[in-house]
Amino acid sequence: MFRIEDYKSRSFEERMADNYSALPLLTREWTNYNPSDPGITTLENLTVFEALQGSAIDNLSEKARLMLLRIAGFKPARGKCSRVLLSRINRDGQIRLRNNHRFTIGDLVFETRRETVLPGISLKAIFSQYDDKFHDLSYLADREYNVDTRIFGDSPKEGDSIYFISDGLPSPGEETWFYITLNSRYNRNPVEDRADNLFAGIKWECFTAQGFTEMKVHDYTGSLLVSGEIKMKLPAEQAVEYDGCPVKGYCLRATLTRANYDVRPAVSSVEAFMFEVWQKETRSVTFGFPKQKSIRIPGPYAEKGYVLVFGKEKKGSSYRRYELSISGSEKGRYCLYSRDSESFTVEFDKERFGYEPEKVKDAVKIVIYSEEIMRRYRVGSVIGYDDQEIELPIKNIVPDSFSLIARRIDENNEPYYDFVRPDKKGDGILSYSLLENQGKIVIEDAGDFIGAELFMGGVAVTEGPKGNVRAGNFFRFVKAGGDSGEYNFYNPGPGIGGCYSETTEDVRRRFRDDIFTPYTCVTAADYERAVAMTPGLCIKKVRAKMDELENLVHISVMPGTDEDKPRLPDTYRKAITNELSGRRLITTRFQILSPVYVAVSVRSTVYVKRHFADCRDTIEKRFRENIDYIGSNRNFGEVLKFEDVFREVEELNCVEFIYEMTLIPENLKKARLIDSDIHPDENCLLYPGDIDIEIVTYEK
Repeated sequence: MFRIEDYKSRSFEERMADNYSALPLLTREWTNYNPSDPGITTLENLTVFEALQGSAIDNLSEKARLMLLRIAGFKPARGKCSRVLLSRINRDGQIRLRNNHRFTIGDLVFETRRETVLPGISLKAIFSQYDDKFHDLSYLADREYNVDTRIFGDSPKEGDSIYFISDGLPSPGEETWFYITLNSRYNRNPVEDRADNLFAGIKWECFTAQGFTEMKVHDYTGSLLVSGEIKMKLPAEQAVEYDGCPVKGYCLRATLTRANYDVRPAVSSVEAFMFEVWQKETRSVTFGFPKQKSIRIPGPYAEKGYVLVFGKEKKGSSYRRYELSISGSEKGRYCLYSRDSESFTVEFDKERFGYEPEKVKDAVKIVIYSEEIMRRYRVGSVIGYDDQEIELPIKNIVPDSFSLIARRIDENNEPYYDFVRPDKKGDGILSYSLLENQGKIVIEDAGDFIGAELFMGGVAVTEGPKGNVRAGNFFRFVKAGGDSGEYNFYNPGPGIGGCYSETTEDVRRRFRDDIFTPYTCVTAADYERAVAMTPGLCIKKVRAKMDELENLVHISVMPGTDEDKPRLPDTYRKAITNELSGRRLITTRFQILSPVYVAVSVRSTVYVKRHFADCRDTIEKRFRENIDYIGSNRNFGEVLKFEDVFREVEELNCVEFIYEMTLIPENLKKARLIDSDIHPDENCLLYPGDIDIEIVTYEK
């Protein structure tokens, strides 16, 4: 199935030619290749069967391919909307955001998913407390002032704290987000759960009348290891102002409970009191309500007036459609409809119209359409044959937003309606799957809906990965009526998670990549790859060396920390040991070696060309670059060849020739000098020591 091209491109004759050429390699006794030979006849039959089997595999349906992939444990990943955290630039006064409220950046639309109140609050000051004193870091809240700051100093300790002082806080029990940007010079391997890290722990608290009260927090920075968001839920107690800092105000405090950092946190900016938006554009939306006399709906489509209203008149029944009445003088299934620029209202009155919904769950459904969807909201009829496909008037659909309205006719020749979501199973229901990228539905079981007319219900579209915008953009706030406001919102972090649903080819490719990605460590390269990808660690260099006689693997590891010559911490050893223990062969042992560093001194006499008298720094820099194993791509144990260094320096434009050059390792136990070349141990890295250069101007 996964190598279909091999089957498609080769004919029966080509396959038999391969068989004939392979026979002498398999046996010398088979010498009769004529068609009359029974063995050749059997071989021809098997080859024909192989060709037919290949053709059958080539004709597998997409559904069959997906089922085979599911058996192997691979199923298509669903599409997702990109998510972005936004921060207000102008924080004067409260702003109430409706559900599906829009923000734009270029042609991309982002929306809220729930009604949100943005309080007009901001950070007044940021202080860190370590070494028994406060340090003012308020500049980290200034978007224009971006500088890396070791927020806990050079030696973070348990009990060190950061105080975030603001002029207000959200209401008790509300959620809010911070985004903290850290220095990203170090490539840290991702982890599945950033809250579970090896190096540090942070407790977040809010100051209330009862003192500092711990909050429930999801810290996606891994306790300030990487840039990310911090989602916190304020305690139920009312916050009060705190006067224990140099600046008085409402206080959120972060305190280190563990502080074994491999890289000291260097924060460059802090954004506070943010909210979520998702990259999607709602074209139609369905609301459900219990029975009530009057229903008011605020929303971005209120001004358009493309509204359908449905009500349940009996428990367990389908819906009936209610027409909109402006005057209230009609009789029948009507509801009184009124609107303004920001909302509309529907009212039910049985005495006036003769009908109204009953008191049941989701008694009322209200569908609001954009003009584009309203013009094309009928999508087709249910015919009843297997896997009926119906084209939708829109593509790249957000699956969670989608529903259909199915219209059937009862025995009194009156229409009744059902709201049907994809991937539902059960007796008599309309079961269909949504192909969101292609804009299609596939009806797998028509149930009792044969002959039903289908209409669009709720639907939103997304741009998939295009929504993963970079950090640092300014977003427009879309006002009621569709008018674009100013660029009053900012995203300190990138958009994440935006993608389209996987196709069969995507899943097949992922399956193939998984097959060819080694998990069990057998070769030295396998061990190096596994160590380099150990979750949560910063690995700069790794080299494995196999000792076949001892069945032992020596693994030299250099962590990528902010030390000049870092040793290997115990936390790294434990993490690497845990990673390799489940991946090694059962009879193979491994030993993790910490790096050792050996300086190499240079003594050289260099003749330079005329007019290049001031070139000592250039020559010294070239020597250092070729000897430096720490800052270059050179790895543990690589031989430093005399001729390579000699050639690199002599090729400089300013150098006429090198009269004399000597390389001397300063630790002959870890790096041996053999025929002018330096042979470091398997866990040894070289670096430049004393560089003594005599410069002589060459005179012809």
